[in-house]
Amino acid sequence: MSEAPGSVKRWVLAARPRTLPAAIVPVAIGATLVRPLSIEWVNTVLCAVVALALQIGVNYANDYSDGIKGTDEVRVGPFRLTASKLVPAKAVRNGAFAWFFVAALAGLELSARTSWWLVLIGLTAIIAAWFYTGGPKPYGYMGLGEVFVMVYFGFVATVGTAYAQHQNIPAKAWWFGLAAGTMACALLEANNMRDITGDQVSGLWSHWWCWHTPPVPERICQPSSLGSADN
Repeated sequence: MSEAPGSVKRWVLAARPRTLPAAIVPVAIGATLVRPLSIEWVNTVLCAVVALALQIGVNYANDYSDGIKGTDEVRVGPFRLTASKLVPAKAVRNGAFAWFFVAALAGLELSARTSWWLVLIGLTAIIAAWFYTGGPKPYGYMGLGEVFVMVYFGFVATVGTAYAQHQNIPAKAWWFGLAAGTMACALLEANNMRDITGDQVSGLWSHWWCWHTPPVPERICQPSSLGSADN
């Protein structure tokens, strides 16, 4: 049996560092789309903070929600705080809320510098992050996870960062948002492929849209996302 990670390392592992590029890449893309105009670095950093904080927050929120439902008891993969019983579930939930608060603060500053309409978009992002696996009817269990990943880690992050530069949206931002979103969906699908067996055992195995589209074999779902991102 492997030794349990230390008190700090367990939180770092549960934040799932390998998923964080999915938050940074669309921000980087959106910022560079304004060239040859200058990049507004303060706004770009604020966009990055929002994206990273939301990503870490949703990772902790999923850890909490799946942990209290018992879904993570039979899963493999990254370390889980709640399922490990090393950290109280309430602490994990509060950790998620703390990161959502960080995202909200950065988002408010960004909105003050650009447009207050971004507050509404940010609020919907936090709600979507929590209800992915949280609440009485999480949409992640309905096979809608990819839809929201595309919206927020594709279009909102890429197009929003482009808008935050000079308060206009280059037409190409939507296409690059689509590319970034499909790559994020591929990452989600890779995680769902890993969790198939455990989710079937727990009875909560409808995370993936492939389960809701019987004509589409699961083995081609991830390549389809990668192909879309490559085109």
